[in-house]
Amino acid sequence: MNIQQATERYEAWLKSRLALIPADLELKHQRMAESPFPFLRATFYRWAERWPEVCPDLAAAPPVLAVGDLHVDNFGTWRDAEGRLVWGINDFDEACPMPYANDLVRLAASALLAAGENHLSLASADACDAILQGYVEMLAKGGCPFVLAERHRWLREAALGNLRDPVKFWEKLDALAPVAETIAPEVIAVLKRWLPEKGLSYRVVHRIAGLGSLGRQRFVALADWRGGLVAREAKALTVSAWLWEKPAAGAAEILYQKILATSVRVLDPWVQLDGSWIVRRLAPDCSRVELAALPKDRDEQKLLQAMGQETANVHLGDGCARAAIQADLEKRHGHWLQKAAEAMAEATQQDWHQWRTAPKP
Repeated sequence: MNIQQATERYEAWLKSRLALIPADLELKHQRMAESPFPFLRATFYRWAERWPEVCPDLAAAPPVLAVGDLHVDNFGTWRDAEGRLVWGINDFDEACPMPYANDLVRLAASALLAAGENHLSLASADACDAILQGYVEMLAKGGCPFVLAERHRWLREAALGNLRDPVKFWEKLDALAPVAETIAPEVIAVLKRWLPEKGLSYRVVHRIAGLGSLGRQRFVALADWRGGLVAREAKALTVSAWLWEKPAAGAAEILYQKILATSVRVLDPWVQLDGSWIVRRLAPDCSRVELAALPKDRDEQKLLQAMGQETANVHLGDGCARAAIQADLEKRHGHWLQKAAEAMAEATQQDWHQWRTAPKP
């Protein structure tokens, strides 16, 4: 299949599982044409299809409960039950059992594509080495969450930049128009369950965010609570796109909550799977941190190393996989991650060129 055919088939599969918003889906198609990096973010289904063809030796690597749709913009911050600021992977919509190398190669490929669009300045070899070094070190250590308190000051300062100003954040969210159509009682019940207090007056708005999930229903309840705004978002989920062309690859269930619970992680108490909806608190310090929002004088090598470490934190949730991964890594030499990342980045660029020049589905 070419990229147009794959997209048409995947979206038909998706429509059979949940309601899609046509205008948001059209926006996703437009964003996919902008450049290879947003194209990668929007097309995990295509990655899952091409991965075993481009990297057949890595497709047989030891499996873990993996992120799947990992990339350099899939990191953010949240507050734990103690109010501490924590940094880590932000989105697990595509969590599924898959080879551990998938997450590493996708993260590295995204770094190469981001560098090609001037979001990163590291050379290919340096970026891949930093990710792999962080991953191997954290595997050996047994994992450690990134709590941005007395440690990781550099990461805290990088994450809390001017673009996350609370005034701007709430002004932007409060400016969203209320949802015009009738909202299903199921969604209303989910949102009400996760507001900070029963009986709050609230309004529901439609938020457009992300790329991989763009097109799915995403509702935000906004309420004025004890002197300030609060927000709870409910986003529709289904099983990982990893399974759309290979239904025998794993159990047909949403694994978002499981990967959160098993990872070496400090949980955000407000991120919960409620039926087929993932619910989270939205706030200036509880959201994705994209590369474009980080200071220009950041230490990119240190940042990618931390991303590799956080990937290991997630993979360590599968306790039986650690020894198998380490044994597999010991057998791999000759800049294997760089070679695989460059190959998948090239495959992604080929698909992007075809997408932007051919008729859309």
